[in-house]
Amino acid sequence: MLRQLGSESEYVRTWPERAAHIEKQLPDKIRRHEPVSKNIAVLHEQQLTFSQRVSDRLADVAGSWGFIFSFGIVLGIWVLLNTAALIHHWDKYPYILLNLFLSMLAAIQAPVILMSQNREEARDRLRAEHDYEINLKAEIEIQQIHQKLDELRESQWNDLLAIQKQQVDLLQAQLALLQGQAGGSRDR
Repeated sequence: MLRQLGSESEYVRTWPERAAHIEKQLPDKIRRHEPVSKNIAVLHEQQLTFSQRVSDRLADVAGSWGFIFSFGIVLGIWVLLNTAALIHHWDKYPYILLNLFLSMLAAIQAPVILMSQNREEARDRLRAEHDYEINLKAEIEIQQIHQKLDELRESQWNDLLAIQKQQVDLLQAQLALLQGQAGGSRDR
C-alpha cells in the first residue's frame, strides 16, 4: 500500500516536468504535421509482460457475470452432493473443505485483481497524458487559425479601404469634370 502511495505521489510530483516536455515537443510536431493521436490501448498492451496479461485475463474472467453464475452453480452442486444421502459425504455440514477452497481462491484472486486495477490506473494515466497532448495541440492550432483569420481580415480590410479610396478619387474626378463642364456651359 505504501509503495502504491509512493508511486502516486511520484506521478503527481513529476507531472509538471512531463507537461513541460509535452509543451516543448508539440510545436515541432505541429510544424512537421506529425499526428499526435495514438492508440493508448495498443501502447499499453505492448508494455505488458506475460504474467500481467494472465493477471488481466484472470481479473476479466473473475469479474464477469458468467463467473459468478457458474461459481454459484458449483457451490450449489457442492452443497447438494454433501447433504444428499445418496453418496459418501466428503465435506459435511459446516463445509470446512469448501471454506478452505473459497479462502484460497479469495487469497489468490484479491491480489491479482488489485494488480490488474493498478495497471488499469496506469493505462488511465497514460490516456490522461495523451488527452492533455491532444487538447494542447488543438488549442495551439485554434490559436493559429485565429491569428490567420485576423491577418486575413486585416488584409481584406486594407484592400477594401484601398478600393474605397479609388472609388472616392474617381467620384471626385467625375465631380470635378462635371463642375468644369457646368462652368464651361455657363460661360457660353
